[in-house]
Amino acid sequence: MTTKYIVDANYRFIAAYQEVNARINQRQQALALYVTLVVSLLAALVALKPSVMTSDVPIEWLVAGFPVASICLAFLNYKAERAISNLRRFLSALEQLNDAHEILPSYNTHETWSQGANKARRFHDYAATILVLGGNGIGLGAAAKIYPDRMSDMSIALSLSIAVALLSVVLLLVTPKWSYKPGAL
Repeated sequence: MTTKYIVDANYRFIAAYQEVNARINQRQQALALYVTLVVSLLAALVALKPSVMTSDVPIEWLVAGFPVASICLAFLNYKAERAISNLRRFLSALEQLNDAHEILPSYNTHETWSQGANKARRFHDYAATILVLGGNGIGLGAAAKIYPDRMSDMSIALSLSIAVALLSVVLLLVTPKWSYKPGAL
């Protein structure tokens, strides 16, 4: 004889909300990681400032670090947004069991609540976008100021770095497209 166990909807709801909170926390950690990487790259640029003893600083690698960190932040932000949206769809389905959403306020089912949450989360996207613009602007600008000769020699790498940084900005700005919307699959 096989015994079937069913996990109650309340436990599923609680578990899904814990996962949503974990994903929100990951988004915050990604911002902190990005800031740490950019500040570390800036410190390396300044610490390795050209002198008589250090003429062959690997500036190309340091300059590439700024857009690489930016695109990674954009990808992590996208991943978190998609996971949160998927979890909120699941939570909405649970809220609608036995038409409970008709009787109780339903955060993920009623547009009033979910649109407010989406609008509030946009500030995370704005902060990430400003950090990417500022981090790349300061980083690439500092590299150009500290290493003017090397930067003029690597115009292709600089152009590629700027292009990847701008791609990161675009991805961060379109992330709201994938936000959770009630009734959308």
